Amino acid sequence: MISFFVALIVLIVGYVIYGSLVEKLFRPSDRPTPAIANPDGVDYVPISTGKAFLIQLLNIAGLGPIFGAISGAMWGPSVYIWIVLGTILAGAVHDFMAGMLSERNDGASISEVTGKYLGPIMHNVMRVFSIVLLTLVGVVFMVGPAGLLARLTPEWLDIKIWTVIILCYYFLATLLPIDKIIGKVYPFFGILLILMAIGIMVGTISQSGQRPMLEFTFKNLYPGNVDGTGVKPIWPLMFITVACGAISGFHATQSPIVSRCIKSEKEGRKIFYGAMVAEGIIALIWASAAVAFYYNKDGAGTGLMALKAIGGGNSNSVYDMCVALLGKVGGPIALLGVIVCPITSGDTAFRSARMTIFDWFKLDERKIPVRLGIAAPLLLVGYGISFINYSVIWRYFSWSNQTLAMIVLWAGAVYLASNYEEKTRAWICALPATFMSAVSATYLLYAPECFNLGARGASGTRISYIGGIIVAITFLVVFLMTTYRNPKASLEKQNSIIIGRK
Repeated sequence: MISFFVALIVLIVGYVIYGSLVEKLFRPSDRPTPAIANPDGVDYVPISTGKAFLIQLLNIAGLGPIFGAISGAMWGPSVYIWIVLGTILAGAVHDFMAGMLSERNDGASISEVTGKYLGPIMHNVMRVFSIVLLTLVGVVFMVGPAGLLARLTPEWLDIKIWTVIILCYYFLATLLPIDKIIGKVYPFFGILLILMAIGIMVGTISQSGQRPMLEFTFKNLYPGNVDGTGVKPIWPLMFITVACGAISGFHATQSPIVSRCIKSEKEGRKIFYGAMVAEGIIALIWASAAVAFYYNKDGAGTGLMALKAIGGGNSNSVYDMCVALLGKVGGPIALLGVIVCPITSGDTAFRSARMTIFDWFKLDERKIPVRLGIAAPLLLVGYGISFINYSVIWRYFSWSNQTLAMIVLWAGAVYLASNYEEKTRAWICALPATFMSAVSATYLLYAPECFNLGARGASGTRISYIGGIIVAITFLVVFLMTTYRNPKASLEKQNSIIIGRK
């Protein structure tokens, strides 16, 4: 239990100290934000700081900090350190830079922003990559809550029916102005989310005598290491699995939604950095609860076999934990909070995909027929993908998600190095970008859905590790050579890409 509270305190202190440093290095100004300078009544709508924070938190807090954190618990308490350090040094920095760079480019989608700072090739790659990722996210966050709702309702309301109901809500949230649905229902959803997190934390602490919250250890407790079914190394698998609970490229696609609504740049740390820290706390609560709930102290970690058997973090494990920790009354209440997370990310995933397409082809979001012509096909494609095996979709989402985070961090590093005389400002993005490059490249080489070198045993794993390190170092060297070649150059003056609307 001590490790849990230490990790919780570090997250809060990290927001205060490191968040202030990141804000200071970025230098927020008093320039008019896109919502103030160019309101359009659809996407560019000024909203309060509190509401903007809740929208950002609910946008990014999908299944990742719950399902991903629970799955990460299969490696044991070592997951705590990645959630804490990943959130403070990488995830929150990533979200802050994505939101603020979008704000300084007229609320542009993340594909347009990264294209501006990383060049025309990456510009087009990111456009396609973002739309594919957002569609996958929308599907993941459609099927997941449908499964949970099916557990709480009569049998005739099965997963297929709930999927259609959620899809209809997504259609309205994607099509209508942001203040008509999202701006009105998110405060209520935010209360459910907070109650859920507090309830699970209190339930886990109160049952610590029966299910102790384990202290931190670097030891790999993955079940396969015990029963001989296969070793799953912490690096890079846990760093990919936890995903949104520490750092997530998906968040970069969501931040522009809120960057089009904030009233001042100086709200950025509270909204973007703060929301990610809040999500890190949610992930920490679920990871520690899962370790305590499933770990069998008398079986050298074999209690996690039950978690592995049901596929890690999914609707079944979440349902079992909520009911066992909070009873038949509190369980469903907490479960509603869990359901809120993915639904309030899935709706904005499709909305962000629509915005990305509009920015790409310079369409007018104020025209309802145009919005309808993009939103309807997107959701139909998402519904079709929902019939694919959920675990397969999640694996591809996790890897592409962390790869996008890597790209956004490199874009942030280029911006900081190119637009301030003090080039050393770039380190707040360059260091986590290098780390995430190693994570993504290693996973690409190791995982079965990619090059599958892990199947070759120790030699394949070793090659994956070395390859990941080489890729990360190469990216860092290229960044240093290209960005620092002309210390007086300003990327803002050099770049001819126009981000603005219409």
